[in-house]
Amino acid sequence: MNNLTDSHISLAHGNGGRLMRELIAGLIADCLGDRLGDIENDAASIALNTDGAELLITTDGFTVKPLEFPGGDIGSLAVHGTVNDLAVSGAIPHYLTLNLFIEEGLEVALLQRLLNSLAGAAREAGVRIACGDTKVVPRGEGSGVYFATTGVGLRRRSLQLGMFHIQPQDTIIVSGPVGDHGIAVMLAREQFGLRGDVRSDAASVLPLAQAATELEGLRYMRDPTRGGLATVLHEIQRATGLGVRIQETGIPVRQPVRSVCDILGYDPCYLACEGRIVAVVASAQAGALLERWQQLTGGEEAAIIGHLNCEDPGVVLETELGGERVLEELENDPLPRIC
Repeated sequence: MNNLTDSHISLAHGNGGRLMRELIAGLIADCLGDRLGDIENDAASIALNTDGAELLITTDGFTVKPLEFPGGDIGSLAVHGTVNDLAVSGAIPHYLTLNLFIEEGLEVALLQRLLNSLAGAAREAGVRIACGDTKVVPRGEGSGVYFATTGVGLRRRSLQLGMFHIQPQDTIIVSGPVGDHGIAVMLAREQFGLRGDVRSDAASVLPLAQAATELEGLRYMRDPTRGGLATVLHEIQRATGLGVRIQETGIPVRQPVRSVCDILGYDPCYLACEGRIVAVVASAQAGALLERWQQLTGGEEAAIIGHLNCEDPGVVLETELGGERVLEELENDPLPRIC
């Protein structure tokens, strides 16, 4: 229920007075409901049992146009993005902080939808909003609303993940089709006169990540957001000094995404994902991880896409026609900024 009487946000909603109190108590707190912690004090206490575990913290900012897109919106995206950063680090997320930067003139009904979506994503991921802050910026100085979050989670101390664990002949697996998010947002903008039914893959990868951490051969995980799959592979190559070889035929790409890429000249390997994991695992356990992921929601189309070696000088793609080409590191945004 929306207890805010105004239909649009004004600068006065950020002045610290009555209207700001009504915005926080009458809309934000109401939408977040049981996901929200203490809003009456300047600092919140959080109860974390760290016996046998280490505390992990991450922070992120979110801006996307349009604010709502097929398969998601900036509200759920803020939760998924933060939860996923913790999840691929091997942690179980527990708490988030939330900062809202609202542009004067934003429709309250739209803000309510975004907050309800954020609360639903938080509830699904099992996290609470421990504290937050709200600012209102003048009209024309924002894109409707920006979200900034910090996430806190726990990881068992025995779990060791990192690029320094990666070894030659390790296998690279992706948890599902790449490029969905980038193309879904682009089509929602209708910038190129194209329309389609592509939906963003934005989702929590926590179940997939937790299933992977049960395998001793797991070396490393990363979510391929800005810069996509190719950027993650370049990060691995630079950090390890090993060659990366992937097979074009092994990379899962949905046909509508591939069609748009063919029309506009994009490479799906560089497009953002918001609900995928790239994992490096010992080759002996690659099949086990693939089987686990394919049995979970969001992992049905997981695929082995390549391996690490000591021979290749960089990131090499074996093409569908039997040739090879080097995947260069991303220099320019393949699309306007989407996250």
